[in-house]
Amino acid sequence: MRLGAVTYNVLKDWDLDTIIKNLEASGFEAVELRTGHKHGVEPSVDAKARAEVRAKFERSKVRLLSYGSTCEFHSPDETVRKKNVEEGKRFIELAHDTGAWAVKVRPNGLPAGVPQEKTIANIGAALRELGDYGAGYGVEIWMEVHGRETQVPKISAAIMRETKHAGVGLCWNSNPTDVVNGSVKETFALLKPWIKNCHINELVSGYPYREFFTLLRQAKYDRYTLCEAGESKEPERFLKYYSALWQELNRA
Repeated sequence: MRLGAVTYNVLKDWDLDTIIKNLEASGFEAVELRTGHKHGVEPSVDAKARAEVRAKFERSKVRLLSYGSTCEFHSPDETVRKKNVEEGKRFIELAHDTGAWAVKVRPNGLPAGVPQEKTIANIGAALRELGDYGAGYGVEIWMEVHGRETQVPKISAAIMRETKHAGVGLCWNSNPTDVVNGSVKETFALLKPWIKNCHINELVSGYPYREFFTLLRQAKYDRYTLCEAGESKEPERFLKYYSALWQELNRA
């Protein structure tokens, strides 16, 4: 597996050239560009800008891995869900044009007063629609394990069972709800069939990352783990330390 970064939060104030330069210098191999950050690569950019973004990454050692959208599908309002699905489709088109592998989406909880099964069905239907659309562009959909109730592993697993789409999987999010009696083995076993990407946070937080990395290796996971850490006053220095600690934690 390989090390990458999300622009949230360490990289959020860097333009695209700075992101590429600093990730290369720190040994990072990929990046997820979260929407709303200074890099400015959004569905609104035109064909010329998209071609320039693709060319910049093709010339670099850093892979444009994915787009971190905030599209979410848990609302009981069909109009709101449809709006988010349409936005997700624009991100899929952007990913295709710029050479990215996937678009990250998320649920953000279970609405009060709505049966849990209904919300899971709504999220699954939206993910299937995006999965079908993404398949036409060669773009995967990664649902972040996110939201107060929806980050609970059994809920995320239920959403994946409802979705039933080969092009849709999970983005592991290193949540406290993953840990059972100090271990992530139980949660990993539950979610393993759908893991297509991983967000990792502060490597000194107490989260069992050495165990988690071992489980990934044993599962022959050959994708990316993306740094999603808090802001730093010395971001370039922080990235180098992060890379070094990641290498150590990942050592067999």
